[in-house]
Amino acid sequence: MLTRRHAIFLPLSDPACVLVLLAAWAYTPAKGDIISLESGNIDELLGNADVALVNFYADWCRFSQMLHPIFEEASNIIREEFPDSKVVFARVDCDQHSDIAQRYRISKYPTLKLFRNGMMMKREYRGQRSVAAIADFIRQQKSDPIRTIENLEELKTIDRSKRTIIGFFERNDSDNYRTFAKVANILHDDCVFLSAIGDVSKPERYSGDNVIYRPIGENAPDMVYLGSLTNSDLAYAWTQDKCVPLVREITFENGEELTEEGLPFLILFHMKDDSASLEKFQQEVARQLITEKGTINFLHADCDKFRHPLLHIQKSPGDCPVIAIDSFRHMYVFSDFKDLSIPGKLRQFVLDLHSGKLHREFHHGPDPTDVAPGQQTQDVASSPPESSFQKLAPSEYRYTILNRDRDEL
Repeated sequence: MLTRRHAIFLPLSDPACVLVLLAAWAYTPAKGDIISLESGNIDELLGNADVALVNFYADWCRFSQMLHPIFEEASNIIREEFPDSKVVFARVDCDQHSDIAQRYRISKYPTLKLFRNGMMMKREYRGQRSVAAIADFIRQQKSDPIRTIENLEELKTIDRSKRTIIGFFERNDSDNYRTFAKVANILHDDCVFLSAIGDVSKPERYSGDNVIYRPIGENAPDMVYLGSLTNSDLAYAWTQDKCVPLVREITFENGEELTEEGLPFLILFHMKDDSASLEKFQQEVARQLITEKGTINFLHADCDKFRHPLLHIQKSPGDCPVIAIDSFRHMYVFSDFKDLSIPGKLRQFVLDLHSGKLHREFHHGPDPTDVAPGQQTQDVASSPPESSFQKLAPSEYRYTILNRDRDEL
């Protein structure tokens, strides 16, 4: 393909050659090396890439059409900066390959999914749709996720407000370290990864290479990984369990991502410095609701930042801590934070959501089974607060949204 970068030597005395020269000079620059993925090549291509950014699109979607040239130019820039690296820019025509779109649960166009070593990351690209922003995003993904420490004394000064995984290795070219690096590459958004190599790590390698987890909190004890360091699946599962908390914080930055997971929210609203309420909530969620992990998102939110949702349920920061469910249709308030101490009370609150009881009682008053003997039941007019967090979902002014309708809870 002729581009402006090609040197062209033609005899200018020939009019036909002059036309060719002018046409070549005006020719559009070469498109980026965007790989089209299909069922036959997707696993191999993504599996062999350290980092892959995949554009799931539809030709008829105007947002997809606008993104194409930006995506291609970003690919050009990254390919020039990292010519020998395993960075892949790829795309999937979701109309032509609906099986792939279903596999990755694509619900909007365009969706930019990030893959590391063939594994799809939960956090997709949601940043600005510009060449510079996308290129910067990939540069960040190419940065080394592991910081090497030069002295074990450094471990005494690490930030204990962050979850940290520390590996102690004899060599950094071993199978053990390669497993550690692969896991770090996948989970470095969730944990800080540190390593000590060779003589520096020797005092911590009395039984060979090992990995520990240092949780949040100055007095929290370390946890040692006891599995095989060459088993990447086992190492990943252990590390993910330590790095991704059961109760996550919702912010305005990750609200879209959490909302798009499609699970209702069980939220503790608490003041930022009220760690005691958060700890109590975390304990009760782990005790009562661990089996509901796949049916509801357990979250906590800063009362000051999320005043608007509190107003929706007729609460203010002065009422915190407050527990509520947002089903993406309505919001429901837990009876009283002090009731967390009642065995099974929080679990029943969640089960009442799933059964539809919370919704029925909002519209029709208590279920007959909850009414005392001899007491009459009557419909109670109700106007349940609308969902507040649904407004953080992906915007129709940025995406073509598919399957917007949800079942009402």
